[in-house]
Amino acid sequence: MRRYIKLHSIFIKQDLKKLMEYKVDFLLGALGFLLEQAVQIFCLGIIFNTIPALCYAVDGTVVDSWTFHEVLFIYGFSLIPKGIDHLFFDNLWGMGYWIVDKGDFDKYLTRPINSWFYVLCEKFCVDALGEFIVGIALLVYSTLSMPQAIVSEINWWRILPVMLVLPLAIMIFTSIKTATAAISFWTKRSGHVTHMCYMTNEFAKYPVKIYNGVIKTAVTYILPFAFTAYYPAIYILRGESVWSLPVMVIVSLVLFGLSQFIWHKGLKAYESAGS
Repeated sequence: MRRYIKLHSIFIKQDLKKLMEYKVDFLLGALGFLLEQAVQIFCLGIIFNTIPALCYAVDGTVVDSWTFHEVLFIYGFSLIPKGIDHLFFDNLWGMGYWIVDKGDFDKYLTRPINSWFYVLCEKFCVDALGEFIVGIALLVYSTLSMPQAIVSEINWWRILPVMLVLPLAIMIFTSIKTATAAISFWTKRSGHVTHMCYMTNEFAKYPVKIYNGVIKTAVTYILPFAFTAYYPAIYILRGESVWSLPVMVIVSLVLFGLSQFIWHKGLKAYESAGS
């Protein structure tokens, strides 16, 4: 384990050296991300400027509702595990788009380390710090701007169990990328599959109750991004969905095991490609 931690730190140092050579690329990437988030938050503000709250109704009766600041809190929380995954484990995207297709995966098999670990940690995406910082800023802003009636109901001790399961939320992102990237061992390219599955996390930035049964089931149990954002965030805010924390442990571990199974099966089927 110590060896792998040391190797990961070396990869990070190497990418930081590259960053010093290509500062403009980093700045443009960070600026692009900030603009993307600004547009989404602006659109969210427009919606809530028209309605007082986001409501969930059954047979015409409002059962639950969320204010703009509560939704903003959920949105901000969603960026934290996503940002950490982006920061450390983003090289998996390359598997589906070019690493296998161009025959570059061969180099990962010639090194005396686990191939999955090598792919996972080879790239350090510093621009993801912007994602993480925006998430923290939205959490702080939404909390400070919430009506006192909502803030007074928050038990801040609930943050502690959420912090304990946060690594599992990161694991969900990484496992889904691993499983879908491993499809490229058979098909040579699977980037679009990874992108399609990964973008499902956008649903988790909002209360899952507002979706129909199919989407709710998909983002909770099939591509369980709801455990990376909505459930832990609403637990902090209201103490609801306590069940989601132990279930997150089970879901994340099962998903991780499945992703490793697919990876190793794909590795056995791998045939070098490229020209």
